[in-house]
Amino acid sequence: MAKVLEDVRVLDFTRMYAGPFCTMLLKELGAEVIKVEFAEGGDAVRTFAPVTEGKESYIFIILNRGKKSITLNLRSERGREIAKELVKEVDILAENFSPGVMDRLGLGYEELKGINPRLIYASLSGFGHKGPRHSQPAYDLIAQAWGGLMSVTGFPDNPPTRTGPATADFTGALYTTISILAALRYREKTGEGQAIDISLQDCIWAVTAVEYAPPYFLSGEIPKRLGNELWNTVPWGTYQAKDGQYMAIPMVTVGQWEGFLRVIGREDLINDPKYGITTRERIEHRDEINALMSEWIKARTMIEVIDTLSGAGLPCSIVPTFDQVANDPQLLSREMIIEIEQLISGKLKVPGSVFKLSQTPGDATLPAPFLGQHNHEVYSEILNYDEEKISSLLAKGII
Repeated sequence: MAKVLEDVRVLDFTRMYAGPFCTMLLKELGAEVIKVEFAEGGDAVRTFAPVTEGKESYIFIILNRGKKSITLNLRSERGREIAKELVKEVDILAENFSPGVMDRLGLGYEELKGINPRLIYASLSGFGHKGPRHSQPAYDLIAQAWGGLMSVTGFPDNPPTRTGPATADFTGALYTTISILAALRYREKTGEGQAIDISLQDCIWAVTAVEYAPPYFLSGEIPKRLGNELWNTVPWGTYQAKDGQYMAIPMVTVGQWEGFLRVIGREDLINDPKYGITTRERIEHRDEINALMSEWIKARTMIEVIDTLSGAGLPCSIVPTFDQVANDPQLLSREMIIEIEQLISGKLKVPGSVFKLSQTPGDATLPAPFLGQHNHEVYSEILNYDEEKISSLLAKGII
């Protein structure tokens, strides 16, 4: 099937998690992505555990499927000249170096837009390219902290907690991808490229503030960590059944709460202010409501809880283990767990594409490249270098 970005070429200077996740999404939508790496080891994620039987990093494979890998020594003047030659031939440049690095290499936006005025130049960094903290290094953990996410994540008596996945990295990648697609639309209308400056802190703050900024800005109340609960509704959380299985039970509306009271035979509490007639009242009696929920669930097995609540149309679920999720028929039916064929490591299971578009679906089935795998293809086909020139650049350590 057609790919919506099949005529788009990306020069990818990203590494680690955030940038490569962004360019992976562009590749899934059909873009040609040329990943630029140093010959001495390439992207550091190539060394990350766990490794396959072929000694390839499994995480690197997932993040870099379908990309073309070239090596280029940006510390050399000739390497930088080659980078500029490539810039003339691409639509998008993506980079997630610390602010200032690309400028010092002579590869900043202000210089490159003179070479290619249509260039969309996407920069992704911990704190962005301006502000008092812009020059500070930041990984996902620091961005989660300064974005406010860690302050509201975890249980009340425990330390602030990061989310399991690298949420700042992946959220930043999503915002960068959206920005690139928007810039491509703008370029269609005007013919002009532009610079994109995405901050991981900005991205985490943007999603954290939706729920937690209103009470603070209204009253100065500092949000507290509530574990799996929400501050603005109850019941919402995890409860343990008689057989030890944890259950996820979220209820939002008055109707859902009243429905729960009916199925457990406690209609007498429906109009009892202690147990909350409205959502706001229920928040004020959080402890009593959670005690009621826990008492009822602890007296029943997981199956009994699900049968009772689901039968009444109330939201509930087990909290599955990771192996249950990785074999979930729902994910399998939507091709969210697929196999790819790596040249070195053979068949490997990877996440499928979330892009379920009827005419231009995402494609996540291609393998990740080994370091420098596409040197000859890119330098000969895009820059028209002959064999002698490529061999000379290789001998000099330029590529």
